[in-house]
Amino acid sequence: MPRQGVVMLLAVARALRPVARSVRTPVRPRSTVAEAESRFITGHPDCNVTPYIANLVGRDLHKKSAHPLGIIKDRIEAYFAGLETSYDVFDGEDPVVTTTQCFDDLNIPPEHPGRSKSDTYYLTDTELLRTHTSAHQSQHLRQGHEAFLCTGDVYRRDEIDASHFPAFHQMEGVRVFEKEEWESKGVEAVDLARDELRTPLEGLARHLFGDVEMRWVDAYFPFTEPSMELEIFFKGEWLEVLGCGVMEMQILEEAGLGDKRAWAFGLGLERLAMVLFDVPDIRLFWSDDKRFTKQFEAGMFKAGGVDMRKFKPYSKYPPCLKDVSFWLPKDAEDGSNLFSENNLCEVVRDAAGSLVEEVKLIDEFENKKKGLTSNCFRIVYRSMERSLTDDEINTIQEKVREDMVAKLGVELR
Repeated sequence: MPRQGVVMLLAVARALRPVARSVRTPVRPRSTVAEAESRFITGHPDCNVTPYIANLVGRDLHKKSAHPLGIIKDRIEAYFAGLETSYDVFDGEDPVVTTTQCFDDLNIPPEHPGRSKSDTYYLTDTELLRTHTSAHQSQHLRQGHEAFLCTGDVYRRDEIDASHFPAFHQMEGVRVFEKEEWESKGVEAVDLARDELRTPLEGLARHLFGDVEMRWVDAYFPFTEPSMELEIFFKGEWLEVLGCGVMEMQILEEAGLGDKRAWAFGLGLERLAMVLFDVPDIRLFWSDDKRFTKQFEAGMFKAGGVDMRKFKPYSKYPPCLKDVSFWLPKDAEDGSNLFSENNLCEVVRDAAGSLVEEVKLIDEFENKKKGLTSNCFRIVYRSMERSLTDDEINTIQEKVREDMVAKLGVELR
């Protein structure tokens, strides 16, 4: 599922108080390895959560006011607190959700690739680590929250490079409109919701990036129609800031709000923080290295990063490159295949943790006589904090090779 697609969420409602109501939860204590594994590694046949992923849950980076993600989150919440409409603020829901919450409630069909085990971390056949904060949308609507922001950590089995990590952070906003609001203006409900979303979201972009050129681009999301993306021209290129749209009526009807209309938006905190603070590698957000953490402080943000202290890279340690070539397994009778690039990345990530910087396909060819296809992937190992030794990387690489055979069914070359 395209990240920008699942990144967004749905609608926002009207209230009259000028100050946002807080529905926050305290920072969760970080789980021990044993506690994390006992909850998230369930032993169920469909469970594909690894110890590495389990121990990312509960870090709550978005709640740390002196962390880049917390700084951006606080900046966005401050903007919405200044609007006429009052928004409830959620930032501590349990990341374990049901397939109903994460997919069915949002009109995401059973055949959607985002539901597959190659894309999503499942605990059981019906429970998973949320892939977007939208998983809590219907819940909040049913509870009577008609204008809210919701922020949290989300999880996806994804590629490995400087801008992708299996855990990241999203914020969604929802705003619901009453019937009298569109009738009093003599417009259709969908037109009101669509037109009303532009002003606050353009204002948010200026709040974060300063006086920049903007454009709206038509998009597709399963849970909104019409759907749009807001892009800004920043640092010489067009940058997607958020996705948004008018919430599908079926979602509102199932939440008991069939007589209303709504809009919603969603954005990724890491994407914004990397651009605004000049952070070159997404893994840095998870680092406890003081050379990183000491560079940020609460309230340091300035619109567009103008005159704001940016991240200053410390020594960049040398990479260690390892190539691995193999024959892909043939499809099973039902058409399934153990191998996918996401599954390979998960094998590497499970063995190397945050020491892996990139996994990239560098060669592919088909042997027609054998009826087999060969791939060669280059794995780049690099620590953000120290030099790696040949011995430790060789040990990791050997485990990767063994697990590729055992878990993915490939034949090494």
